[in-house]
Formats: sequence, structure tokens, C-alpha cells
Amino acid sequence: MTRWQVPVVLGAVAVGMMIGLATDVGGEAERLVVPALVALLALTFAGIHSAAFTEAIRPHPRTAWVSLIINFMWVPLFAGGLGWVFLSGDPDLRIGLVMLLVTPCTDWYLVFIATARGNVALGAALLPVNLILQLALLPIFVVVLTGTAADVPIRDLLVSVAVVLGIPLAVAVGTRSAAAQVGVSERLDALPDRSGPLGLALLAVAVAAIFAAHAQVVIDEPDALLRLLVPLVAFFAVAFLLANAVATRLGLAYPERVTLTMTTMARNSPIALAIATTAFPDQPLIAVALVVGPLLEFPVLSAASHLLARRTQASTP
Repeated sequence: MTRWQVPVVLGAVAVGMMIGLATDVGGEAERLVVPALVALLALTFAGIHSAAFTEAIRPHPRTAWVSLIINFMWVPLFAGGLGWVFLSGDPDLRIGLVMLLVTPCTDWYLVFIATARGNVALGAALLPVNLILQLALLPIFVVVLTGTAADVPIRDLLVSVAVVLGIPLAVAVGTRSAAAQVGVSERLDALPDRSGPLGLALLAVAVAAIFAAHAQVVIDEPDALLRLLVPLVAFFAVAFLLANAVATRLGLAYPERVTLTMTTMARNSPIALAIATTAFPDQPLIAVALVVGPLLEFPVLSAASHLLARRTQASTP
């Protein structure tokens, strides 16, 4: 399935843009994002043993610690530097770039980990840690790295993340429990191998809905797209190279290499966008940066998971 990721995601971006420009479906399209994401994550979580989920970090403390150091020390410094170098004359775009880059993903990067056959349980176990730290540190990062005080709506953020993560986790736990009672747990163990096409379809729906909802913003600000392109490409390229270099240096096994790479690259663009539209309602260019982010992020993550999967296939006798 990995060979279809990039064309499917790019196709979803194109379809979403066309729908958004040809019709007035902004609000309706955006309502599809969370249901698609919840279903996709429920599918991903259901394939994980609860014991593996709760014990995932214990065998891999180095991977966990390194991911936190990269995400909450290196990434903010690098993001601040990129904003200062490339967007010093565009304060709104600079705020948007920083908000995008300092919020590590807390949801669908698990799909890319699963597709590349990484350690999904470890990635899932890192989610609450990433969430708590970004909640605590986002206002500080925005103020320190951009010089702008932001009234971040913490309550709204907590509710949205609780829905996006809590519902699929509850569904997965309930499904696991029911499967154990009727003696078919082994079928769920095989779910990651069998559910690839459905997971990819749900991801495509979410991507298309995001771009259908925000297509006009992208079209109305072509200069902003170009100004954001270089720092975003620089971030994703350096993040990929850094994560793999660190993984090699630490001698991480392939599944942990994938998890470290994806948690380093993937950003929380949907939640960051929700925060920006609430905290900065009169500064639409901030939202532009957060819309452009997934325009690059989804194809880049697809390509990265595809590349990692091909590497391990090539190295397997």
C-alpha cells in the first residue's frame, strides 16, 4: 500500500482544492475532518494490544527521551531561527510558522508510522506526553520566538484533542475487550496488515476536507505561499535527516527509527489552525501558514514513510 500513499494524498489535496474553489462548502467540509480522523485512529488503535500500548515506552527509553528533546528543544530553536531568517518582515506569517512547527502531531502521524511498519505502540504512548508539553509550552514559544503574546484557548484545545484521541481509544479498547471475550483477538492483531486501504481512504477524506475548507485562503495569498515554502521545506528536510542521523548514532532498530522520524517531522496543523483562528481572528495570514503546512506535510510524510519502507524492504534478504 505504501506505493499508493503519495499519489493518493496528492490527489486528495487536488480534489479538495477543486471542490473548495468550485463550491461553497467550507464549513461542511471542515466537519468531515474530525470524523474521518477519529475513524482512522480507531482503526489504528484497535490493532494494538493494550499491554503493548501501556508498556511501549519502557523498552525504548532512549527513543522516547530523544524524541522529546528534539521536539521541545531543538525544534523550537530551529523554528525560531527559520522565522527570523526568512520571515522577519512578515510577523503574521512568522507567528503561523512558529505555531505550526512547535506543535508536534498528536494524531494522524500514527497512520504513517503504521504504513512504514514502525513502532505504533511507542508512537501512541508518546502522544499524551507531546500533548501535555505543547499545551504548557505553546504560549511561551509564541511569545519568546515571535515577541507576540497569544491568548491560547487551552480549554478548547483540550476538548478537541480529547475528542480526536479519546473517542478512537475508547472504541479500540471496547473492540479489544469484546474480541477477547469471544476469542477472536488474533484477528485484531492482523488488523494493521489488512486495514491499509481503508486507513488510506480515511486519510484521503480528511486531507481533501481540510483543503476544501481552506482552498480560498490558499488562492488569495499566493505570495504568502511562496514566502513560506523555503522555511517549510527546510524544516521537513532537516528534520528527516536529523532523525535518521540520531537513529543511526543510537543504533535504533528499524521500527523505532520510523517512530522517531515521524514524530520529529509531523506537526499538529489542524489543532494549531483551530488555535490560531480563535486566538488571532483578525490576522488571517497566520491561518494561511497553518493551511500551507499540511499542503506540504501530508505529501512529505507520505514520501518519508514510503522511503523508509522501501529501505527496509531493500535491506531484507
